[in-house]
Amino acid sequence: MSEVKRIADQMQRAFEREAWHGPSLLELLGDVDAPTAAAHPVNEVHSIWEIVYHLTAWKRAIPVRMRGEAIELRGEQDWPPVEDVGESAWQATLDNLKTAHRGLHEATLALPEARLSDPVPNRPHNIWFMLHGMVQHDLYHAGQIALLKKASSLERW
Repeated sequence: MSEVKRIADQMQRAFEREAWHGPSLLELLGDVDAPTAAAHPVNEVHSIWEIVYHLTAWKRAIPVRMRGEAIELRGEQDWPPVEDVGESAWQATLDNLKTAHRGLHEATLALPEARLSDPVPNRPHNIWFMLHGMVQHDLYHAGQIALLKKASSLERW
């Protein structure tokens, strides 16, 4: 298996299937409803919804960086505010996450192996490092989501 395919496989495992550590990101989000997603059960911590917006933003930004374009996410680009907390808005948020992930995954699979060592614009690392970082990013935030789900369920007692 090529390194690009290995990275893409790890990306899929972290996002939606057979993660070694436990539930993937989508498995964790599968039973989250809009009120739980919008809740702030821990003071001064992002909500599940805010985390999903953040993940979506980066899944859209990384293919731009892979094309050699410099892109920075700051403020509300990095952490977009949640304005509509209805169930249909939550479902649209999840659909956008899936679409953004699919785009990142496809861009990764289309990447020629030789480009893995290319530098990322305005960063001290290469594409290989960045793509592995995206897998780690999903896993890091999946852990946060798991804890927020637990805190939300305790809040209801």
